[in-house]
Amino acid sequence: MMKKITAVLIGAGNRGTGYGEYALDNPNEIQFIAVAEPLTDRRDKFKNEHGILEEACFVGWKELLEQPKMADAVLICTQDQMHFEPTMKALELGYHVLLEKPMSIEPGECIKMGEAAEKNGRVFSICHVLRYTNFFFTLKKILEEGKIGRLVSVQHNENVAHWHQAHSFVRGNWRNSKESSPMILQKCCHDMDILRWLIDAECKSVSSFGSLTYFKSENAPVGAPKRCLDGCLVAKECPYYGPKTYLTSNIGWPSSVISTDTSLEARTQALKEGPYGRCVYHCDNDVVDHQVVNMEFENEVTVAFTMCAFTAECSRTMKFMGTKGEIRGSMERNEIEIIDFITGNKNVIKLSNSASGHGGGDYGIMQDFVKLVQSDGKVEGRTSAITSVQSHLLAFAAEKARVENRVINMRDFINELKK
Repeated sequence: MMKKITAVLIGAGNRGTGYGEYALDNPNEIQFIAVAEPLTDRRDKFKNEHGILEEACFVGWKELLEQPKMADAVLICTQDQMHFEPTMKALELGYHVLLEKPMSIEPGECIKMGEAAEKNGRVFSICHVLRYTNFFFTLKKILEEGKIGRLVSVQHNENVAHWHQAHSFVRGNWRNSKESSPMILQKCCHDMDILRWLIDAECKSVSSFGSLTYFKSENAPVGAPKRCLDGCLVAKECPYYGPKTYLTSNIGWPSSVISTDTSLEARTQALKEGPYGRCVYHCDNDVVDHQVVNMEFENEVTVAFTMCAFTAECSRTMKFMGTKGEIRGSMERNEIEIIDFITGNKNVIKLSNSASGHGGGDYGIMQDFVKLVQSDGKVEGRTSAITSVQSHLLAFAAEKARVENRVINMRDFINELKK
């Protein structure tokens, strides 16, 4: 039996506590012994759930990392702009690191983090959780077995869902690229990573188009106030009316984000005073609500990727087109259909659902990270820091292509960053 590892958590929000559940379910594998979180209620909740001593609880990451190395690993689940400094410090202290995506909002910092992990000989895993889902692992196996011949082209859709866009990218923490990161990086670096993994080649060139079209003040209906509970005259007709999302019987995500007290009274007060009660047409958001990215890979596979807010379901759907067949997939339905051109047969694979987040990916990446740390990085994981850097650079290039309205050559783009 491998030894139990110890870990510290920086950032006890939704993502951090989600990964922490793995330790509660697998106490013989990993134990959290310290936490850094600025919000008292979140910090205390994590402390109590994991039996952490009061003296091992810190308000910020700097206070925690000023201490001598106290555990095998650190999980860094802070906001996007707060990833680089704690990661570099943790690697310097000798911690193995699991970092929430995106690695950084600056491409140069992504490269520096990858180099620091290699220099210090530490495990450095990025939370590209899709690789750890049964759905995408099965897709990878089908492609490797050549069941559709040679892969030629891919259509991949990130269906954000109208309510999810309103929650996270209009009202929420990732609404403004100056405070967080561009949409293609924050939401879709998952997709850039999984596409590179499935296609198994470097991206050659990329173009992109997209904009913030709908969630802005000029589209506000007559009678829409600054806040939903300030007497909105179009509440019944508005699919983005806050109470429809946050004042229901569901006290899980996303309702649990707006207030740690999930009582109806507390959630109502949060809508009256907090950011999630704002009208979607009167926020300070600037990230796109739809974007397309076209990619050409070194093995001549082409990809048409679409991210769109205006969908009913929050899902990923895709089509892989090969010389001998076609694959159609729906991640959230856990369904893969293989069509054989020769026989005309259709084989539908229905996978079991996982209770863990991201289709089992949250559980899977924790399981992989624990094994990597137990081996002190001597076994190979499903991904690596260098691989994650490349995936992030693809997202950065896509955003540059969109903003500058031109095709980006990936080799030139990366060489320029390294100067």
